[in-house]
Amino acid sequence: MRDQLVFRKSSYSGQGVNCIEIAPIPTRFRKSTHSGGSNDCVEVAPTSRSTALRDSQHPHHGHLTFPAAEWDAFLAAARNGAL
Repeated sequence: MRDQLVFRKSSYSGQGVNCIEIAPIPTRFRKSTHSGGSNDCVEVAPTSRSTALRDSQHPHHGHLTFPAAEWDAFLAAARNGAL
């Protein structure tokens, strides 16, 4: 199940109408089913509009986020042997 992103006005936005909204990535990462049996794992956290990836051995280094359509296309290409 994908989590919904909840946007809020950034505290760095001024009082004007041109505001920045942020939506934190949920912290419920899980080991990807595409990771092998070793300890070198990729963790994923799917949301309603994107998928975040991180290195399970270095989660404090942050994550990469991909729009849902790009992630779906990547998985389809991987399944078809195009990668």
